[in-house]
Amino acid sequence: MIPVVWSAPAARGPVTGTVVVPGSKSLTNRHLLLASLADGPTTLHGALVSRDADLMLGAIQALGVAVERTPDDATWVLTPPTALRAGGRIDCGLAGTVLRFVPPVAALAGGPVEFDGDAAARTRPIAPLLTALAELGVEVDHGGRHTLPFTVLGTGSVRGGEVGVDASASSQFVSALLLAAPRFEQGLTLRHTGERLPSLPHIEMTVQTLRGAGVQVDTPSRGVWHVSPGLVSGREVTVEPDLSSAAPFLAAAAATGGTVTIGGWPTSTTQAGDRMREILSTMGAQVELAPPVLNTGPNDGATGRGHGGTGTHNGSPGSETTKTAVLTVTGPPPGQLRGADLDLHDVGELTPVVAALAALAATPSRLSGIAHLRGHETDRLAALESELCRLGGDVTQTEDGLDISPTRLFPAQLQTYEDHRMVMAAAVLALAVPGTEVLGAGTVAKTFPSFERVWTSLVLGAGATAPAGDALR
Repeated sequence: MIPVVWSAPAARGPVTGTVVVPGSKSLTNRHLLLASLADGPTTLHGALVSRDADLMLGAIQALGVAVERTPDDATWVLTPPTALRAGGRIDCGLAGTVLRFVPPVAALAGGPVEFDGDAAARTRPIAPLLTALAELGVEVDHGGRHTLPFTVLGTGSVRGGEVGVDASASSQFVSALLLAAPRFEQGLTLRHTGERLPSLPHIEMTVQTLRGAGVQVDTPSRGVWHVSPGLVSGREVTVEPDLSSAAPFLAAAAATGGTVTIGGWPTSTTQAGDRMREILSTMGAQVELAPPVLNTGPNDGATGRGHGGTGTHNGSPGSETTKTAVLTVTGPPPGQLRGADLDLHDVGELTPVVAALAALAATPSRLSGIAHLRGHETDRLAALESELCRLGGDVTQTEDGLDISPTRLFPAQLQTYEDHRMVMAAAVLALAVPGTEVLGAGTVAKTFPSFERVWTSLVLGAGATAPAGDALR
């Protein structure tokens, strides 16, 4: 367990090694949610074991799904009920996927289902989803607040049809409705009504996950999706590694001139974290994706991941396989990491780590297209500005992002705001700022419970922790 105050290790030289990252949070929770609607059991290999996944498991169990887990948690078997169970209470914690994905499914239960979560979750945007549900005939008792806590008053069915939703604040509003739509009587035609739509890769991930489960999804025009009513197939799936959780380890190579290798990297994926390859190349790192390996079965390893054979089995009976490769990133020599002008609109979850890397670069950076991050686990733009400036950084918030200029950084205690990505960003900064301490680092268990152990092993494998004042910069 990470201590309350974590003295994140600094690097004395190039950080080099091979890292195994856990399964994708985004894919794990989509597969778990669909398992509650399936026509038979779903088997997951290499699913993420973390707080967010445990919250989703708790949610679907409250709805009647039976869950069997092997002792090493490498395989989960999820058996849906004949009819979704009402009368339960869903703990959303601070998991956006639980907060937003589960209410449309709960509407299919034959009675009330209560929702609540962490204090910070009560401020996360949810009103557009609740409004859309009301337009579909689903009654939600939220006391006029349109926030947690609320109760979905299920009737056992949802009419479906056509609805609009403004997903400017979160693409999860779209995904939430699409995931439940195959069980709506008329299916669903969904229109995005807002001016902007962030994180499109996550919606594409939802579409592909639905199609893999045998659901017909069409996209007749930009910002419009149609899901036909029908069965959701129970199937066998091996979850891809979480590419966004790989980002800080790749950033460690870029920041220190080291070399980090990650196996099981999918050659084709809807995960936003795949964009990290392009970002690192733009900033001066050498990025190499080795020839692919065909996956033929579940992975091994303590974290449930293999080094070169991760893939997703799509469909049942039988299964397709996807190809994976080995990704290697080598950073530029010290002092030659470049800043960059980056539009992160579709990959906002990478922003904290990219911002940390930008603060260590030799030239200025501009990160744009990420105004929606003000509504994530915390206001990530304000949090990044505050914590980078706490180290002596030169950071300014813009209307839709951050401007970051190089400056000398000094050790400080960094706040993390109950945000797992802020912990990862702080770890990257500490590489070059010896003496940096991270407060509340345990929140990283939301997506990567063993992060501190894996991170420390990688960094200290390059040498002992640097003494105070012995910075890389």
